[in-house]
Amino acid sequence: MKEKSMQRIEIADVEAVVFKALLRFIYSDSVPDLTEELAKESPALMAQHLLAAADRYGLERLRLICEDKLCEQVDVSTVATTLALAEQHRCDRLKAACLEFVASPEVLIAVMLTDGFEHLKKSCPLVLNDLVKKFGCLSYSIRKEQSENEN
Repeated sequence: MKEKSMQRIEIADVEAVVFKALLRFIYSDSVPDLTEELAKESPALMAQHLLAAADRYGLERLRLICEDKLCEQVDVSTVATTLALAEQHRCDRLKAACLEFVASPEVLIAVMLTDGFEHLKKSCPLVLNDLVKKFGCLSYSIRKEQSENEN
């Protein structure tokens, strides 16, 4: 193995701080404090990167922990990128939380103005179908409720 003779191994697609958190989890079975790991970036961004790395390396428990954390941190600025991540890594609960978050027209409009929404359109265009379905169901429910209230 080439790695035996090397003093340094490069892992190109995972940031050093994310890989450090991944190793901490592997060796200590403790979840890194996502708020301390990246002072320059948001805890949600760290959780997104850690979820992707956990999925890549087959760390299901860490992936689920990150998914839970991201469900708690969904907001207008992160929901589109989080939804793309949920779709790419088969995180059904996270995807449902994101779709629920954008269920109101006001929130959806705000989300559509973010850079994350552009990323979502390019990387996971089929998720937009899920948004349309969600709004179709919501619209039907509102019309049905209004009809029942009139009677």
